[in-house]
Amino acid sequence: MLTTPSIQEQERRRDQRRPGPAARAAWRIAAAGVSGVVLYWSFPPRTLWFLAPLAVAGLYLALRHCSIRLGGVIGLVFGAGFLLPLLVWTGTYVGPGPWLALVLLQSMFFAATGALVAALSRLPGAALWTAAAWVAGEAARTRVPFGGFGWGRAAFGQADGPLLPVAALGGAPLLSFAVVLTGAATAAALVGVVRRLRATHQLGHPDLRVGPRSPEGWAAVVGVAVVLALTASPLALPRPLGVSEELTVAVVQGNVPRLGLDFNTQRRAVLDNHLNQTRRLAADVRAGRTPRPDLVIWPENSSDLDPVHDPAVAREISEVVDAVGAPTVIGAVVRVPGEPGPRNTALLWQPGAGLVDSYAKRRLQPFGETMPLRDLLRTFTPLVDRAGNFVPGSDASPLISTVAPIGVATCYEIAFDDTVRDTISAGAQLLAVPSNNATFGLTEMTYQQLAMSRVRAVEHDRAVLVAATSGVSAVIAPDGAVLARSGQFEPAVLVARVRLSTTTTQATRIGPLIEATIVAAALGGAGVVGVRHRRNQRDPGI
Repeated sequence: MLTTPSIQEQERRRDQRRPGPAARAAWRIAAAGVSGVVLYWSFPPRTLWFLAPLAVAGLYLALRHCSIRLGGVIGLVFGAGFLLPLLVWTGTYVGPGPWLALVLLQSMFFAATGALVAALSRLPGAALWTAAAWVAGEAARTRVPFGGFGWGRAAFGQADGPLLPVAALGGAPLLSFAVVLTGAATAAALVGVVRRLRATHQLGHPDLRVGPRSPEGWAAVVGVAVVLALTASPLALPRPLGVSEELTVAVVQGNVPRLGLDFNTQRRAVLDNHLNQTRRLAADVRAGRTPRPDLVIWPENSSDLDPVHDPAVAREISEVVDAVGAPTVIGAVVRVPGEPGPRNTALLWQPGAGLVDSYAKRRLQPFGETMPLRDLLRTFTPLVDRAGNFVPGSDASPLISTVAPIGVATCYEIAFDDTVRDTISAGAQLLAVPSNNATFGLTEMTYQQLAMSRVRAVEHDRAVLVAATSGVSAVIAPDGAVLARSGQFEPAVLVARVRLSTTTTQATRIGPLIEATIVAAALGGAGVVGVRHRRNQRDPGI
């Protein structure tokens, strides 16, 4: 006669089949690595934005109910799985050493995030704490060391996703929060469903009941509600009233003779390419094939022959600017007498007047335009001397042209919230992003940067003009839509109509406060966990 095993016997058999602690940890770590790769696949040039929440869901499940130490290991592996393929372009022409060093350094921030999530998971509402911890990790790694590194934030993979309007509310930090909360809440809901099914089909304890009455079920419900509210909020806001007018803009991509780090040895050829493309634009305008632009943007490094101190170069540029008849922003390397190095400068050239204004890049790329610890690192590799010795600028003021104040975020600067926000707050009505991506060859770097520019357009309600020496160049509308774009390593001139705006979004006004609030919540939660831990150590009976 068959008998039904007792509850105790069922639990004993289940425990015998369950993998041991080491095997469970190995599975968690492997799942984290796979989830990191899935997050990479959500980033441009792919448009698989929906993979980002799935990747976060995998990380959430890997971190659920694990120790803080194991959480650090899981976060480290997740970060490596994500960043190794994402940042491979950093080693394109200098070998794997810098690439691997950068990935290891950045993965340490993911390790800290994993440890923080593991600690905060002891509190009710784990999905919300996961999103807050993620934003805290991003806030740290965009600031330290050496000024931080803003690449690979969750927000920057969402240029084609439905959450993009959230950027107008709280900038990249709030958009990252929404993406991570979506994934974490999805995982929490999945845990609830699995536990409900297990409770339904097996004899179990009352604490297996889930749904809205369980803490994890409530976390999932609240998380979904927050994400829906954030997504719907920008759609409910009235359109900005400070729209002044529309402009016809032209973005010139002259291209470079060849790929590689010897870009700067091709100065004359690169300048000629941009002069020739602008002459063709002027000819098309005269022939009526192209509308006359109100503004022209050249890329970063389009004139590394200094037009400020070289009269012949200045004369050539003046000729093509006069021929087009529009203010033109020229990316140039300029030496200021008495300074130890050059400045990466955007020069505003006015028809009939020549040079009238300039902007010097403020956020320089470490290990590229500058070399931290140069003397120390030279003992390990001579590659350090390939890095520049540029001098940073300090003025965020836009270029004042006859058509509009033009904000400039030169290449690397587009990854940093404060650098972009400062120039918008100073009165810029549109944003130029002159870039030089030729040194990274045919990699995904330029597409990742383009996605950042699209997020910035929505964040600040500004048209963004991306001019890259070798592509991808683009004209981006304030809603993030790409109005025109070029290919890679081909000459091109993009002409499009964009609107100017004088309003500021909530993200522009209080974005830093929103980020600070989220980070403070994460750190405050960690403090609560720490106090509880010390109290339990003093009195284990509590």
